[in-house]
Amino acid sequence: MHMKARPRHAPRGMRGFSLIEVLIAILVLSFGLLGLAMLQTMSVRFAESANYRTQTTNLAYELLDQIRVNRVNLASYEGTYRATAGGDDCAPATGANLTTARYMAAWRCRLGRTLGDDATANVAIGADDEVTVTINWGDERWNADSGTQSLEATTRL
Repeated sequence: MHMKARPRHAPRGMRGFSLIEVLIAILVLSFGLLGLAMLQTMSVRFAESANYRTQTTNLAYELLDQIRVNRVNLASYEGTYRATAGGDDCAPATGANLTTARYMAAWRCRLGRTLGDDATANVAIGADDEVTVTINWGDERWNADSGTQSLEATTRL
């Protein structure tokens, strides 16, 4: 007696995945990866903006420290300055060549190289020798029409 072997079917709960289940899993995974990519992009933007703010703070305090060291010529620092990014003014002056004008030319160059050619700075001297340095720069990472960012640092000499 020869019997034909009957194919055994697995129980209903153990048959594997259907094509619809695989497609839904891929869809959920792709949305998760898309969210992760967007998170990474935003993280890079925030990090770059934070770097600009840090560099701006350093430039403002560097200028305030220079003014503090050269109090005798306090009035010569007052004014509005536009950033530059090149030329012979970028070489820092030393020794007897270090004048207020020469220092400000080199500082404007550092401002331009750090924040771009459209950056500006304003030094205002108030009552009781209170000095305020305001630096403005563009932060186009977010939006081309975002306007300018601003940092203000004040000290009393």
